[in-house]
Amino acid sequence: MNPYSTQLIEEEDIKAVIKALESSNLTQGKLTQDFENNLCEYLGVKHALVFNSATSALYAAYKAANIEKNNHAITSPITFAATANMMLECGALPVFCDIKRDGNINEKLISSLITPQTKAIVSVDYAGNSVEVKSIQDICEKNRLIFISDSSHSIGAKYQNKKIGTLADITIFSFHAIKPITTGEGGALVTNNTDFYEQAKLIRSHGVVKKELWNTDVIKSGFNFRMTEFQAALGISQLKKLESFLQIREEIAQFYDKAFKGNPYFFTLHQDMPHTTTNHLYPIILAPEFWCSKEDIFKALLQDELGIQVHYKPVYEFSLYKKLLGEMELPNARDFYRAEISIPCHQKMDLEMAKQSAEKILKVFENIKTCL
Repeated sequence: MNPYSTQLIEEEDIKAVIKALESSNLTQGKLTQDFENNLCEYLGVKHALVFNSATSALYAAYKAANIEKNNHAITSPITFAATANMMLECGALPVFCDIKRDGNINEKLISSLITPQTKAIVSVDYAGNSVEVKSIQDICEKNRLIFISDSSHSIGAKYQNKKIGTLADITIFSFHAIKPITTGEGGALVTNNTDFYEQAKLIRSHGVVKKELWNTDVIKSGFNFRMTEFQAALGISQLKKLESFLQIREEIAQFYDKAFKGNPYFFTLHQDMPHTTTNHLYPIILAPEFWCSKEDIFKALLQDELGIQVHYKPVYEFSLYKKLLGEMELPNARDFYRAEISIPCHQKMDLEMAKQSAEKILKVFENIKTCL
């Protein structure tokens, strides 16, 4: 099975983790700090905090920005549930904005959703492709809102030649196993705002402040959201290879662009992307006449040993959100969900594997009946 995305763990990664396991500190040691420093240097940001997951980092970001009870945050429905779930955990309510053709939030619709309760805009870089940052920055500045970027897909991506991580008030990255680089589970919060950094740092580790000798104080409610030393060791090793991993993904994406050009079954998003993407996902978007056959297409591709997936079911369609928000429908998000399938694109692949995948995909569609 060739998965839609996966990790690439090599000998130097394994050696780095073993060395960390043999050290005196398995948590709260030097490697975690080194990983944070390396992230700051790579991204060009002032502060980085690593977490046991991007979900924890999202929670810390919302709390650090004082997004709390009775606040609203405008976000995309085409995302993993954690983006909105952590708002709920902070007592805030997500307000879903419809998307554009590329799966990212439609910045032209955001202003119409702003109310006195709105505290933040939380964008999502779908598939590793940046949102239109300048438009969101302008909206936030005009309305005194906080800009948080859920960039779980997009470490190493750029917007107008500026690295993601340097553009929002707070940016979140994921190091889950299928992301461009991995620490197994894990995530990071990066910011140039020292106050947000200090608040998030407290939330990450019980709200504890160390004083002299053994004496400590707790000045804020917090959790144990810390990353381990062996996770950090893996992160340090993987970060060194990020650019090469992204280059492989880009080569595969460009091959797909050519292989699929002009086909009557679906279009692809990558060939129209205006920004430098990580290609965390390579989505194909089915023509409407194939929507009703999506389950058959999905099963046939799995049968051909292609580990495809769908990203994402709109968050407002989940039972939890229907109870909170009632029935709602955003037409672009609805149709995107009907049409999207993510196909294999990752750093373990070569162009021969991409060629085989493309051939299998096109052959499957030749045998699928249309709905119209």
